[in-house]
Amino acid sequence: MKPEDDLLDALREVNDPEFPISVVDMGLIQEIRREGAGVHVQITFTAMGCPAMEMILDDVRERLLREPDVENVNLEIVWDPPWTKARLSDAGRESLMMMGISA
Repeated sequence: MKPEDDLLDALREVNDPEFPISVVDMGLIQEIRREGAGVHVQITFTAMGCPAMEMILDDVRERLLREPDVENVNLEIVWDPPWTKARLSDAGRESLMMMGISA
């Protein structure tokens, strides 16, 4: 188990507001790493004009700050590589299909 696995598990509790799927299963988290008492997250979105960006960023920060030994969170929005459906986890793909959305 990698040191960041607990952080990814925590982020499985943060859902995309448009779909009941975690930001992890949506494939929005590109990288996460501990930096002392901080966490650095590279996050992407499904579209540059995503209306839920600020809400998702706030939810990710708030959830990570509840983790032991995490005192600050640095969120970096990245667009390269761009998000595609290929980033969905198997669980995310299944959830979308159960909602009638092809993945």
